[in-house]
Amino acid sequence: MTDQALLLKQLIDTMEASGSLRTEPWKRAAAAVPRHEFLRDGFFRRVPGSAGAWAPVLGSGSEWLEACYTDESLVTQIAGTIAPADIRGQIMRQPTSSSTLPSLVLRMLEDLQVEDGMHVLEIGTGTGYSTAVLCSRLGEENVTSVEYDEGVAAQAQAALGRLGMWPALVTGDGLQGHGEGAPYDRVIATCGVRTIPPQWIEQTRPGGLILATVSGWLGTSELARLTVHEDGTASGRLLSGQVSFMLARPHLPPSLGLLPDLTAGKEREAIIGADALDDWTTRFIVQAAIPNAQRLTLNQDGRDEHVLIDVESGAWAALYEEDEDGEWTARQGGPAALWDVAEEQLGRWHAAGSPALEEFTVKVTPKGQTYHW
Repeated sequence: MTDQALLLKQLIDTMEASGSLRTEPWKRAAAAVPRHEFLRDGFFRRVPGSAGAWAPVLGSGSEWLEACYTDESLVTQIAGTIAPADIRGQIMRQPTSSSTLPSLVLRMLEDLQVEDGMHVLEIGTGTGYSTAVLCSRLGEENVTSVEYDEGVAAQAQAALGRLGMWPALVTGDGLQGHGEGAPYDRVIATCGVRTIPPQWIEQTRPGGLILATVSGWLGTSELARLTVHEDGTASGRLLSGQVSFMLARPHLPPSLGLLPDLTAGKEREAIIGADALDDWTTRFIVQAAIPNAQRLTLNQDGRDEHVLIDVESGAWAALYEEDEDGEWTARQGGPAALWDVAEEQLGRWHAAGSPALEEFTVKVTPKGQTYHW
């Protein structure tokens, strides 16, 4: 057995042991796809002990090969255009594309509940690894994949071609889906979205499933599996586990720009403090209540103030802890009282017994996207 074959077997065993790889058809599909073929252009590793620096690992050598078969996400692009071969040394910019950890890829494919012969639309080709696993399971003729970035799409096509796989690859805005190949039995997204695009629902057969990560600007997200209905709506549950993907580029938040005068608002005693946002579920509920808000921390008069700001409307809220006894003050300004809205929604959730996110349902209609528990 070659080093690559042994590493792939170990990865399959790891995914089986974790419960992400659960059925024989997907086990065979994953075992047929060498992940290193999709990382031949290298990847970036976070520099230990740094404040967000990344260093390239180029596509050769034992370190590169072993990393290709670890169950971790590997960053393949920085700042929208920068590839590993472009850098000598380190770079401190935000990742914009990656090869998702294989266990999450396989968990999502298992959760997609496909059957032989189904036609699948994948949003976010990325390196092409998950596309290849889909092709291995369903046949390339049943797979359509959309990638926003032309360079990323070209690299994925080359990698798939090396394996003799030729699915329908489309370069464009995945939020628009791909109407020419519709209708689809399944839609799966490997990027986060703030709301499920109506095009995905329109392009899915009634009874078909959409699997996507619903996310937002407060940095919390959950995997949702929705069933498309005859009336053009879709609904379904959130699945357990904190699943996080990079947001689709059209869904990224706007620049904060020039901040408003954060000293000019009205103050009141806060019922709930900003420290509640440290909890993933609480933050998800607040994010749903005030979906256009972004969060930052500023030092004002020697104390930390936790700020939520809606750039589009100009509404904002700043919260600070009066002293060590846990009392918080909320100061708010603009056309809406953001923290009032957040506290009201959290109050309803607490009154219902603080149900877990997997007890939530998502419903998407022409009027918008709503959550229920």
